[in-house]
Amino acid sequence: MIYQRHTGRALCRECFIEDIVRRVKQEIERHEMFRERDRVLLALSGGKDSYTLLDVMLRIHDPSRLGIVTIIEGIPGYNREGDIEWVIRRAREHGIDIVVTSYKEEVGYSMEELVNLTIEKGVRVTPCTFCGFLRRRIINKYAREGGYDRVATAHNLDDEAHTALMNLLRGDYARLAQMHPKAPVLSKLFVKKVKPLRKIYEWESAAYAWLTGYGFQETECPYLRLRPSFRARVRAYMYELEREVPGSMLKFLEAIDRLAEPLARSVSRLPELPRCEVCGEPTSYNRRVCAFCDLMARIGAEEYFRRLGTKTPATRT
Repeated sequence: MIYQRHTGRALCRECFIEDIVRRVKQEIERHEMFRERDRVLLALSGGKDSYTLLDVMLRIHDPSRLGIVTIIEGIPGYNREGDIEWVIRRAREHGIDIVVTSYKEEVGYSMEELVNLTIEKGVRVTPCTFCGFLRRRIINKYAREGGYDRVATAHNLDDEAHTALMNLLRGDYARLAQMHPKAPVLSKLFVKKVKPLRKIYEWESAAYAWLTGYGFQETECPYLRLRPSFRARVRAYMYELEREVPGSMLKFLEAIDRLAEPLARSVSRLPELPRCEVCGEPTSYNRRVCAFCDLMARIGAEEYFRRLGTKTPATRT
């Protein structure tokens, strides 16, 4: 039996799996994340949430309309061959196109090399910042080039609740609006991203993966301890609150959804985002050079700019 503290219910294996699939499908339909004929690119890391996302999507969407991209960050002791192997194996079993790439292949540097450059240059930025930039950029590139209608990531309820609270504490209402499922994309170069697991607790995703055959050997990213991020502190606070008041993270995210929906709809009135003068990808309205290229210039990532065929730009002060 699996006990859901936030509902007070004890469910058998079959009922628990059915509950997760039903809630994911309900969230997809509520926010019209994608349609029956849409081609959806699944961004899978190989971990438990990726396993759950793929398994659920195979149950509710036509496998011939799915694709997979998985990215190797290049972190010693973290990227396991077994994680990638099961993704490749299941993709082949269901005839799903898959792309396996890496930070090194895409920008000329592994995560380890990028972290070393930040330390050498004395740039105060967390490894999580690099991962955020790189994963979004690479995933969107393959979705755009592959002609997909949507990108589906395996972010769970914990991820979404933590991000929402971070945005609130920063007073960043623009990002709060952008993370809403109904927020429009602001560039023709972006493929809309959806998060089918956003109302599923991380522990529920882990339980689902275990019950459906996932072999747990996950290793925590070693860079989480290198420089504790704001997210890590927010996560610790929200987990303590969830222990004291079961269901608090779910209720918090549902409240945020209601409050942010009008903001998300208003975003559609904004103009198309400009393009970075260096890489050509979309950038913020007040920037000529995108934040990623600016960061790569600050750490002296010359190989990245050589691959772009351009000089290293001047950094923002």
